[in-house]
Amino acid sequence: MFGYYLDLAIRSLKHNKVLTALMVLAIGVGIGASMTTLTVMHLLSGDPLPGKSASLFRPLVDPDPTPSRKHDTPMDVMDYRSAVDLWNAHRADRQTLVVDSPVKLAAPASKMPPLMPSLLATTADFFAMFDVPFQYGSGWSDADDQRRSRVAVISASLNDKLFGGANSVGQILHLRSTDVRIIGVLKPWRPSPLFYLVAGGRFAHGDTAGFYGKPEDVFVPFSSSLEINDGYFYQFTCWAAPKVPGHLIDAPCEWVSVWVELGDAGKVAAYRRFVADYAAQQKALARYTNADNTRLPSLMEWLDYNGVVPGDVHLQAWLAFAFLAICLCNTIGLLLAKFLRRGSEIGVRRALGATHAAIFMQFLIEAGLVGLLGGILGWLLTLAGLSLVRQQPTPYADMVHLDEWMFLTTFVLSLAVSLLAGTLPAFRASRIAPALQLKAQ
Repeated sequence: MFGYYLDLAIRSLKHNKVLTALMVLAIGVGIGASMTTLTVMHLLSGDPLPGKSASLFRPLVDPDPTPSRKHDTPMDVMDYRSAVDLWNAHRADRQTLVVDSPVKLAAPASKMPPLMPSLLATTADFFAMFDVPFQYGSGWSDADDQRRSRVAVISASLNDKLFGGANSVGQILHLRSTDVRIIGVLKPWRPSPLFYLVAGGRFAHGDTAGFYGKPEDVFVPFSSSLEINDGYFYQFTCWAAPKVPGHLIDAPCEWVSVWVELGDAGKVAAYRRFVADYAAQQKALARYTNADNTRLPSLMEWLDYNGVVPGDVHLQAWLAFAFLAICLCNTIGLLLAKFLRRGSEIGVRRALGATHAAIFMQFLIEAGLVGLLGGILGWLLTLAGLSLVRQQPTPYADMVHLDEWMFLTTFVLSLAVSLLAGTLPAFRASRIAPALQLKAQ
């Protein structure tokens, strides 16, 4: 019977091409608008490290010693001494320090003029903790952190720019006035968002698009960077003025992020106790005031806490789905008018023995066919919409694409919308009294 109903649906849609085009257009435009924003939301709100994010945590303490200040939650980063103490304790499976800054860079082997890329000062565990892929070479060792080795890892894009994509391991870079040796080149790597640098999102009033920028071009051991790029790091906040402006080592400022990897619930509980004990110890030394103000959010909890999805994307999503609802209402009206105009046909079929369920199924299949055609149009409009998004001056524009799951969602949503729109008209059509229609003939 399905084939028979499908044939009837095709005949009916061909019979009134203008009305069919209007219904397909209503569904296609609604699907295109909603799927464009839903795809962007899917990209921006996804897990940046699937399968591993649950084992990554961000320890937080409140090092502000000012007695008159009482913070409800710790600041998003730490002062230098607290961060280094937690890192040196080695109480986690892995631990890393993270802070970024601009740096002047030149490559003697390249004809490129000096550049001003971003530098990430971090520690050896960073690459293994965050599954950072390498194209050439590798990262540095714990011993390099301790020795303040002058080594660097560079991004694939910087390697392409300076060395044409060739293996540049062993080449020398000038970072400000210091020579460093390249020991590793990354494969193209683009976590979304740059979770390891997320901080202060709750103070950004929805302006968090910067969290979706490109990773840093140069990675240098944290200890080395403090000498190479001293004076060029930025503080997140300070409770007093640094003795030397721009020099943040042991300054009364919070500016360093700490991440730890903990393999199971027992280790998480133990590390949470360790952080609390450390804060209590620092309070006993009169360095902390609010020793109870500690946190250990997981990676996804941290992103949620900072509200990393830009506020305008949320607004666009709501508007797009409101528009889809309007398109749904228009489609219901068009289907209802179309089906009820076929009262005489329905009366004849009912007189010949067709049941209410058969009539209902016939018209629901016709609505589903409209939805399938609307889904194809919606898919094309979604591709066009995403193309427009990629042309926008936003940090995440180049990452926007329609993956296989969102492609499938487009058609599922279009069928769901069309079947929902067709349910009421099909039900009304199936309830038409055949006697009245036959008398009218």
